[in-house]
Amino acid sequence: CYYMKKTLIITLEFPPQVGGIATYVEQQASHLDLTKTIILAPKNIQAKEWDKQQKYKIHRKKFFWFLWPRWFRLLWQVFWLCRKEKIEMILVHHVLPVGYIAVIMKKLKKIPFIVFSHGTDIVYATRSKHKIRLLKKVIQKSEKVFFNSQSLRNRFLRVIPELESKTDIIYPCPDENFLIAPDKNDLDLLRAKLALEGKKVMLTVSRIDEGKGVTHITRLLPDILKKEPNLVWVLIGDGPKRPLIIKEIQKHNLQNVVRYLGFIPHDQLKNYYYLADIFVLLCHPDEGREEGLGLVFLESAACGIPAVAGRSGGVEEAVVHTQTGLVVDVYQQMTVVSAITELLANNDYRQKLGIHAQERIKANFNWANQLSKLDEFLNLSEINNQIDLKF
Repeated sequence: CYYMKKTLIITLEFPPQVGGIATYVEQQASHLDLTKTIILAPKNIQAKEWDKQQKYKIHRKKFFWFLWPRWFRLLWQVFWLCRKEKIEMILVHHVLPVGYIAVIMKKLKKIPFIVFSHGTDIVYATRSKHKIRLLKKVIQKSEKVFFNSQSLRNRFLRVIPELESKTDIIYPCPDENFLIAPDKNDLDLLRAKLALEGKKVMLTVSRIDEGKGVTHITRLLPDILKKEPNLVWVLIGDGPKRPLIIKEIQKHNLQNVVRYLGFIPHDQLKNYYYLADIFVLLCHPDEGREEGLGLVFLESAACGIPAVAGRSGGVEEAVVHTQTGLVVDVYQQMTVVSAITELLANNDYRQKLGIHAQERIKANFNWANQLSKLDEFLNLSEINNQIDLKF
């Protein structure tokens, strides 16, 4: 028979919030035993309808309050939920401050916990000696800490090398649905709606924020158009840099070239990938922050679309240079322009990269393989009935 411990997943980011971490957590939860999985996530005014459609329990709470320590409210919520649901294992996303709560729960209720790190939490937790001490304590008390890339794991080990045996990697994986091509009629309707007929399509899906390089694309687009005048850039996403993007589009008179669609729900993204010839996201390091891995690169690969990716953090684990796409230094502008235009111009090479990208996703980036690393902690594997014979 199969058995899984009653598991509580605590996360600061969860759908319908858009982002790589939110999607990672949702995909992780949906590939565990749904009857034994419970989510504790922040309140979201748009979450009611989304939560109703899920087959696992979701609790939405306001995590923090105005008193110090601000996370004490979250501690009480976790304590109450663990007692009510008879929780046997806690999965922690965001090592600080959620890790504090897990350490306390292990001491009070003997509930083990596993940490999952996505990048920004490690940057935050290594900014001072005090936080490094807290980080070390959380990891020491955990069963394991899983990073979403080797790059992030290496960053952690440069600070705390003595905890290497506690670390491992569970890569994010695109939804299996991305591997299945949409109906041709649906694509034709979307292509007509966006006036893409006869155009080359460059797609970007990203939060419009620092380190994502969306403004770099806007500035380089006039040079790209000189070599590829029949190009349309489809941009999907929202964020604090949105006003700047709109200003840059107007400044360079790109209104007829750019289709800025803003926020698109994650379950509606697939068709846009399949409309694209290439996927472009020029990530770059920003004040110590780097890309953890980049789920959007894996999603485009699953759709058979090669990527031009900015070199940052774990991006080179998501996009294999000259095999599934091209990895570039964002600050070498002419190199970036050449990479994009040459990939658009060379149909055979583009298709070859796209095929390799999709094959790599099928072979390596699936949740069944990745989550098998949790078997020993969650008792996911088959349990053999043993009879204790006493003579």
